[in-house]
Amino acid sequence: MCTSAGDSVEVLRAQEEWEAVENIQAGAGGWQSPDTPRQLISFDEALQHFQAADLSICREKVRSAVSQRGLSALFRCLFGPPQLHDGLQEERDLILAIAQCSLDHEDPVHSRVLQTIYKKLTGSRFDCALYGAHWEELGFQGSNPATDLRGAGFLALLHLLYLVMDSKTLLLAHEIFRLSQHHTQHFPFCVMSVNITRIVIQALREECLSRECNRQHTVIPVVNNLYAATFLRLAYIWRTQQKTILDSSFVLKDLEILAKKNPKQLLRSLDTYLTKGTKRLSRMGLSGAQNVSGSQDTHPKNLTFTGVCDLQLDTTERVQAV
Repeated sequence: MCTSAGDSVEVLRAQEEWEAVENIQAGAGGWQSPDTPRQLISFDEALQHFQAADLSICREKVRSAVSQRGLSALFRCLFGPPQLHDGLQEERDLILAIAQCSLDHEDPVHSRVLQTIYKKLTGSRFDCALYGAHWEELGFQGSNPATDLRGAGFLALLHLLYLVMDSKTLLLAHEIFRLSQHHTQHFPFCVMSVNITRIVIQALREECLSRECNRQHTVIPVVNNLYAATFLRLAYIWRTQQKTILDSSFVLKDLEILAKKNPKQLLRSLDTYLTKGTKRLSRMGLSGAQNVSGSQDTHPKNLTFTGVCDLQLDTTERVQAV
């Protein structure tokens, strides 16, 4: 049966309306009309929100540096990394305070950050419900992203926001997201991202980034770039060494060691990737990541993702993956 042009327009319009209905789940955390979706929020706007907010409660929880005693303190004083310059300590403490902030669904800025991450990763034009199975599709472990932010707080979401809203790293975000959906090498994208944020937080607290921050006279861009660089390194290892979710804890542990020992190497690799762009993708083995969206293959539900905070492993026992 032939379909007229007018019928085609009606079909497309009906399909868009149906997609809008699917993106709105009444009683699932609130929603807005598809005609008035929330505006995307930039990383800078979200950061300004926290700079102006009262974070006194979060700041009370902050431990800016790891305490050292005895010979360990003496060794660190003589041979360890330099201390962060006085003028940069407030910037560092802001980052650590944000890492102590929980996700508040009642805060419109928090909600816009979530909506922006969802739209930039999925390409959706509509707002999604604040709770629902769609967050599991992005790589959270449940229907509420707030439950997966342990040890990283809202900084984990700011890092994801930075990754998808910076034009230089958006392609990287999409490539890693595609890799996370591979039929055999799949992993929970957002949970993996949270674990990388944890690694960066620990490197910052242990003053492993102080030399680079002092050199660049800033902290936040260094922390953001180390997050992206570590995620890039994870994707490279995951793809080229055929890692699976069962290897996650060991890969993350090795990445933590590398991020603390040689952050400059990671930052340099990110700079190379961003400079060479898409040509770098094929050489790094990322462009071959399989996109299985719409396939009939489903990810096994009985595999447990182990994060870096869940693994107690002596550094001498680490595998040589990095």
